[in-house]
Amino acid sequence: MSDRAKRHDGQASTLARAGLTDTSRAVGLLDELGVRDVTDASARELVEALGRVADPDQALLGLVRLAEVLPRSEVEELRRLLLHDGAGRERLVQVLGGSTALTDHLVRHPQHWHDLLDARIDDAETLTAALQADIDARPDDRTRYDALRIAYRRQLVRIAAVDLTGDPEAQFPQVAAALADLAAAALEAALHIAREEVEGADRCRLAIIGMGKCGGRELNYISDVDVIFVAEPAEGADEDDALAVATALATATMRACSAATGEGSLWTVDANLRPEGAQGPLVRTVASHRAYYDRWAKTWEFQALLKARPVAGDAELGQAYLDAVGPLVWQASRRDNFVEDVQAMRRRVEQHVPPAEAARQLKLGPGGLRDIEFSVQLLQLVHGRTDENIRMRGTLAALEALSERGYVGRTDAHDLDDAYRRLRVLEHRIQLYRMRRTHLMPTAEADLRRLGRSVGLRSDSAEAVTRLWREQAREVRRMHERLFYRPLLSAVARLDDDDARLSLDDARDRLAALGFRDPGGAIRHVEALTSGVSRRAVMQRTLLPVMLQWFAEEADPDAGMLAFRKISEELGSSPWFLKQLREGSGAEQLARVLARSRYAAAMLERSPSAVSLLSSSEPLRPRDRAAITEQMQRAAARHDDLEAAAHAVRAVRRTELLRVSVADLLGEIDLDTVEEGLTEITAATLQVLLDLAERQVAAERDGAAPCAIAVIGMGRFGGRELGYSSDADVMFVHEPHDGADDQDAQEHALAVVTELSRLGKLNGPDPAFEIDASLRPEGKSGPLVRSLESYRSYYSRWSEGWEAQALLRATPVAGDRDLGARMVELIDPLRWPEGGISSSAVRQIRTLKARMEAERIPRGGDRKTHFKLGHGGLSDVEWTVQLLQLQHASEVPGLRHPGTMTPLAAAAEAGLLDAEQAEALREAWTFATRLRNASVLWRGRAVDALPSDLRDGDGIGRILGYPPASGPQLHDEYRRRARHARSVVDDVFYGTPPGPGARTARH
Repeated sequence: MSDRAKRHDGQASTLARAGLTDTSRAVGLLDELGVRDVTDASARELVEALGRVADPDQALLGLVRLAEVLPRSEVEELRRLLLHDGAGRERLVQVLGGSTALTDHLVRHPQHWHDLLDARIDDAETLTAALQADIDARPDDRTRYDALRIAYRRQLVRIAAVDLTGDPEAQFPQVAAALADLAAAALEAALHIAREEVEGADRCRLAIIGMGKCGGRELNYISDVDVIFVAEPAEGADEDDALAVATALATATMRACSAATGEGSLWTVDANLRPEGAQGPLVRTVASHRAYYDRWAKTWEFQALLKARPVAGDAELGQAYLDAVGPLVWQASRRDNFVEDVQAMRRRVEQHVPPAEAARQLKLGPGGLRDIEFSVQLLQLVHGRTDENIRMRGTLAALEALSERGYVGRTDAHDLDDAYRRLRVLEHRIQLYRMRRTHLMPTAEADLRRLGRSVGLRSDSAEAVTRLWREQAREVRRMHERLFYRPLLSAVARLDDDDARLSLDDARDRLAALGFRDPGGAIRHVEALTSGVSRRAVMQRTLLPVMLQWFAEEADPDAGMLAFRKISEELGSSPWFLKQLREGSGAEQLARVLARSRYAAAMLERSPSAVSLLSSSEPLRPRDRAAITEQMQRAAARHDDLEAAAHAVRAVRRTELLRVSVADLLGEIDLDTVEEGLTEITAATLQVLLDLAERQVAAERDGAAPCAIAVIGMGRFGGRELGYSSDADVMFVHEPHDGADDQDAQEHALAVVTELSRLGKLNGPDPAFEIDASLRPEGKSGPLVRSLESYRSYYSRWSEGWEAQALLRATPVAGDRDLGARMVELIDPLRWPEGGISSSAVRQIRTLKARMEAERIPRGGDRKTHFKLGHGGLSDVEWTVQLLQLQHASEVPGLRHPGTMTPLAAAAEAGLLDAEQAEALREAWTFATRLRNASVLWRGRAVDALPSDLRDGDGIGRILGYPPASGPQLHDEYRRRARHARSVVDDVFYGTPPGPGARTARH
């Protein structure tokens, strides 16, 4: 190998160790700069400096590009700087290696490279003066727009030089403030330009209010600049005329910053935070702003005003604006809808993130910057009402004030401060490279490597920077929990740490702002759970900050907190309970279930050990009848006393109901699975209680049973469509054994059925088990139980149309299987009549339905919102399907099914309904059923109609997966679906085609 080749390889190796990737090109570029031997001491310092930048190859190329456009006299000056001026060299290569956009600016305007050498962060006044001086000194062939852009980027280069050569996290507040001040200076300069463009500009006074990060003096390198314009007439000017001029000035100011020219644009000036947003006037007077915020503003608008700051224009007018609207900000937490508005704002932020970007979002994603900013702002709104010392605009300044005043623990404030700086530095470095507005972590290996190097990560920087970001995001999420909830414990428990010491009044304010309606009660629960030195108290002090957050995110945090206290006190220091709360997702699921459902909470309070259901790593699923029956039988066998055995059976039922309801509340099962699970539980309970009753009666009568007994499910039970509030509708049938006396068999069967009903009604901690036999022949006036022959005789002689309709859903559910099958054989010809039912029977059914609608809805009830009997409700759909079954089941086998949805689909397939009609009925029935179930889960008791209370609507809506405060939406959606279904019922069931309006609504 020649000496030249050896020298080349040696230089390449040195450059590779410094981080350059294209070493052959790098050797050539250095040669162009007059650096022919990188082993020379001064050249080695240059290579080491390149090794410290984000992109060494880009920095070296930038040096060559700059040298190519510099005058010859300055090229030698540049070379001397690179080899001998350590501070100047460091700033130059850091900017060239950290930003292709600023490199392009320096190549386009090489006279600005000297600004790097003595770069510093100037104050706002100096920046404003520098920008205006550069614009005024522009060459004649340069527009003011171009001059503004060039002057702005000249100052931007200076700020970046300071930023990139110091400790980025330590310098972040000064850099972000300088960027905001530079934006304010640009707005001031743009307003000067606008005044030259707009005729009569002196007829108004105009102030520009910085909002968002500009107002808070924590701006990014490239970002929309949020503003609000406020104007007043100049002395003697007409207000309308002045506002028209001010609007023209504001528009021209925005254009001066945002318009694309040969020098590009600065950034978008966004005025959409003004009253009424994009639909409102661009400019208002102080009085108009005040009137809007007094009457119409939403909570998020006051949250936005936290950062409002006059940044350009008439300073006295800007201060008048702050004096007028500022005090309103600190009363926002008193508003009735404060919590709902805050939640809505958070949802809007999250919904604006495209799903494909959520995992890469530094700003809006989980654990991102907005989590920190939102947390700090909410604490300011809650406590700033009474404490002026925390009314800061900037995030870090506010966080420090919150810590000093005792609203955030010192350790948490320190950790959150570090996290915010780190995430903002990552955001700055990503934006700075190409000067593009983005908050996304890059995905390309080269981009990640460059980003890692820009924040000081040298080894495996691509992987390291990704790990750094993800770990930081997780920590931000954890700190968010502590920020809000940990200090609450300090107000009621004696903690030996540096947590914030809130007063009890402060704690009440915070809990009220987070959605607790009885903050005093919540504080008492916290105190009861955390006081003392027991293992349980220590565990609760660790756990409750997180639990409080989960409670607060649900519709009824007070109920959740109360239920959690009861369960915790009942289970005491049970090791399995504390372990379950500490590990896995069981604690979160428990909190959400307790605050979401009084039905489930009541069962857990009565049977706290059932909390163990939430500890399984497997998804909760309803169990089948055989498994439930076996467990009930084992539970009953452990008791000699009949009533104790029945209570044991019903305790198993309670656990299984809880299993289904919790799975439903957590969204792990659909409606079909809920109905199937509830039906299996009810059938198993009936079977085991029937067995107990038969054994008891046989023992009392001192002999073998003279008959077989079967239980026939009716209504929703027979159709396998049970809901949480459904009774067990049944008929009882018996059949004497060979040689048995009919009367003796009847008495025995009646005794068994009576005992079964008694065991079901026993007072106990589980939900009532109502056995309803009112659908039997002759209703409540007829015998409670009949023999099969008695049924045969009755149906052949006396049966009415409504009874055939009731039999459509008859299904054996318990007792003797053979007898149940024979009962089905008996009733099939009645419910699936050959040739369908007569026209007189159809009229009878229609008349009965109309009378039921008129008479059975409670007085004052609304036919438009009653789940079962209202227009388009459950009864409408079911009777329509059942009429089609009675008319056509003999010809359409698919109609011979005890449910509702299966024969509905069969009717559509057979052409008895068109697809649109079937879909309208299906949607209405399914939605009403889900609403009815959710209403029971929420309120803990049967509910017949849509609630009028907004809080109930919110709770029910959340169970169904709607966002908070969706009660009105729930009403609208139910009524729309019910209206469409009713038009089908009018057409198909009643045979009266709907009018044009109804048909239009349906279509």
